[in-house]
Amino acid sequence: MVIHIFNVIKPGLLTTVQDLGRKGYQKYGLSVSGAVDYYAHRIANILVGNQDNAATLEVTMIGPTLKVLETRKIAITGADLTPYVNNSPVPLWRSFTVSEGDILSFQGYRSGCRAYIAVAGGLDVEETLGSKSTDLISEIGGHHGRRLIKGDTITANAVHTNKICLSRRLSTELIPTYTKHVRVRIILGPQDDAFTAKGIETFLSSEYTVTKDSNRMGCRLEGPTIEHKNGADILSEGMFMGAIQVPQNGQPILFLSGRPSVGGYTKIGGVITVDLPKVAQLKPNDRVSIEKVTLDEAHELLYKQENIFKLLQASIGEGGGL
Repeated sequence: MVIHIFNVIKPGLLTTVQDLGRKGYQKYGLSVSGAVDYYAHRIANILVGNQDNAATLEVTMIGPTLKVLETRKIAITGADLTPYVNNSPVPLWRSFTVSEGDILSFQGYRSGCRAYIAVAGGLDVEETLGSKSTDLISEIGGHHGRRLIKGDTITANAVHTNKICLSRRLSTELIPTYTKHVRVRIILGPQDDAFTAKGIETFLSSEYTVTKDSNRMGCRLEGPTIEHKNGADILSEGMFMGAIQVPQNGQPILFLSGRPSVGGYTKIGGVITVDLPKVAQLKPNDRVSIEKVTLDEAHELLYKQENIFKLLQASIGEGGGL
C-alpha cells in the first residue's frame, strides 16, 4: 500500500532523501552518501519512534514548503530554519503531529546548515544497493536519484500500532548549539609524515574559513598554507568520512558523506566521529580551528555517545522527554 505523506510545493535549496549511507560500495567507485549530520538524523528518527537508520529528508539552508497528505507524527532536528506549520512556529528537537492539509514551511535561516525531517514509519523509497540515500553524483537512491523538485510526492511506510509514540522531546543537554566558530577534534594521519613540522604546527594552531565552494562532498577551508615536505601526491586510496586532505596549494579540504570513493592527495588527519555533526553544520564564512586528540580519547567519546543512542532507542514508545 502506497501512503502519500508530502506534496512538494517548493523544494528549497537542496532537499534529498537520506539514511545512514550506502556501505560497502566505495571499492566500486560509489559514494557512501547518507545524512551529513548523523546525530541530527538519528535523533529525529528516535523522536518519532523509528529505527535510527530510517530515511529522512535532509534540508540545506533554505527549507522546502510541503503539503501534508496524511496525519502523522514528525520531528525536525538540526539547523534552525524557522519551521512553521500553517501560520504557527513549531519546535525543533521534539515530535509533533501534522494533519492532512497542513502546510509545513521554513521561514528563514537562524543557525546551522542542515535540518532533518523524520516521519513516523520512515520515508518509503526503494532501496538501491542496501540504502535509501540519494547519491547526487551517481544519480541513484532516494527519490529518483535526485534532489526534490516542485510537484514531487513523497511516500511513507505504514506505522505499526505498537510503534506509535507520544510526543517526545530531547533533553536540553543533548541539543547541540551551532555557532559560527567551531573547534574540531582530529587524529593526525594517515599521511601526517608528508608534512613538515612547521606545516603540522600551522594546521593545529591556525583558524580556517569555510569557503563558498563547500557542499555535501566536503568543506573547502581557506587559511594559512600547510607546508608539505615533498609534494601532495600519493597513490589514490579510499576516502573516509572526516578525512582532511591537503592538496598542493596547502589549503585543507574536509570530506563529508558525499565524498568521492578515493583520493590522491595527502591527508593530514581525520575528524573524530563525535565531532562530524559539527562539521556537517558548517556553512560558508564559518570558522574552524583544530585540536589534536588521541585515538583512545576518540574511542571513549564515541563509546559514551553510542551509549546515549542505545538508551534513547530503547525508550521508543514511552513518550515524554528523552
